[in-house]
Amino acid sequence: MQQKTIIVEKRNGLAILTLNRPETLNAWNDEMSREATAAINEIGEDENTKVFVITGAGRGFSSGADVGDELAKGLATSEEPSEGIMQDMPDFVNIPLQVRRMGKPVISAINGIAAGAGLSIALACDLRIASERAQFAMVFVLRGLIPDCGGTFFLPKLIGSAKACELIFIGDKIDADEAQRIGLVSKVVPNDELMVVTKDLATRIAKGPPIAIGFAKRAIYKGIEGDLVSQLEFETYAQGICFQTEDHHEAGKAFMEKREAKFRGR
Repeated sequence: MQQKTIIVEKRNGLAILTLNRPETLNAWNDEMSREATAAINEIGEDENTKVFVITGAGRGFSSGADVGDELAKGLATSEEPSEGIMQDMPDFVNIPLQVRRMGKPVISAINGIAAGAGLSIALACDLRIASERAQFAMVFVLRGLIPDCGGTFFLPKLIGSAKACELIFIGDKIDADEAQRIGLVSKVVPNDELMVVTKDLATRIAKGPPIAIGFAKRAIYKGIEGDLVSQLEFETYAQGICFQTEDHHEAGKAFMEKREAKFRGR
């Protein structure tokens, strides 16, 4: 099926989803929400995809919700938001949940502005690499709103509650260097090297054992959101499964034979 608002490329164990509404700095409208949701579901189920990358076309990663879209207008004028609120939410509100639940690593390559819901979706990813031209803003307060798409969930966990409060309460824009300093992104690179660096990192991860990495992702977030006892129980459960995989046995053989392991996700 031909997609109008996104581009999906798959190669060498990587799936790259490019938000493709550059004329709006990749603002989310109803069509892009539907297409991206379907694509992410398909990528999540694709056994050949080991790492998922999200980026944006043109000068922006994503400027957030398209305020000119009819769906956004409908939400803004809702008279009874408390009734069936999740059913009335646009599809892109569920995308952070898709990303977090995906059993494979997700990297956002942030090429420009990431604002509002666009920033929230980037925060849902496991790793964030930023172009030197990237900018970040929780602009919701400037519209009389609170962050959505998990923004209030992800941001304090990444940068601490005090700094998160500052960015959310004021809505100021920060540059890539400041984002790296406070821990919002892990790396800042020259703009023309963004996808090269991102693909290199994704390829290195893709060569690893997918079952173990998938469980490691679940364990990390379970630990952030849970307690130590349940964390130790989950780690033990996951490790027991990993010990039984062909990938684990291959890793042992490769170590003994002094060669690179060839993981197959079994």
